Amino acid sequence: MRRYSRVVVKLSGEALAGDTGWGTDPKSLAQLADEILSVHELGVQIAVVIGGGNYFRGRMADGWGIGRAEADNIGMLGTVMNALMLRGVLTARTDADVRVMTAMPMHSVAEPFIRLRADRHLDHGLIVLLAGGIGQPYVTTDYPAVQRALELEADALLVAKHGVDAVYDSDPKLNPSAERFNTLTYREALSAGIRIMDESAFVLANEQNLVMHVFDVRARGAMRSICQGTNIGTRITSTSQA
Repeated sequence: MRRYSRVVVKLSGEALAGDTGWGTDPKSLAQLADEILSVHELGVQIAVVIGGGNYFRGRMADGWGIGRAEADNIGMLGTVMNALMLRGVLTARTDADVRVMTAMPMHSVAEPFIRLRADRHLDHGLIVLLAGGIGQPYVTTDYPAVQRALELEADALLVAKHGVDAVYDSDPKLNPSAERFNTLTYREALSAGIRIMDESAFVLANEQNLVMHVFDVRARGAMRSICQGTNIGTRITSTSQA
């Protein structure tokens, strides 16, 4: 039984790095590939938006003495590297077709992101990996994840977080008494100043009534269970859906 027919998964670069926090970890890649395939095997259409923070972040620009726009361009290339790594691991595990699509042209290694083409790929059962954010600096991959989920008319956005299993009112690592939310509205999250994602991503998701699930990327079977109807982590909805 499936609750969702099409989902977009948001993966941070750190999720691919494992405990090292930098580069890519083979065990983490293997687990993520298995989780994605478990959703695909349900018959759920799945696209994945991938971050690049395990290689470079725009906020590192000052430390390197380079401009923020240049730093963000480097970070976008990191997302492509992650997508290609994940595609390699996935294709070693399945006969399903896996496509990498990028927001900036990179024809020798990936397809350009074209909404109707991505939609067609998903309709035909392909796994689609979306890299490069939206191809512009000054934007993290949080906002593009919401944007792509809306463009592809996904039933939900699954946000796989590294190091946290749900949304809390404060950092549970620093505050043992932090309150954990099973359900939340975007308006409540914005009012409380919750920073699990960029504020702009919450605003867009709220305006367009997108359902979001925030959960621990290391929780085995979580993606599949969410698609089957189990609420794992925190389910975030617009006020009208709450």
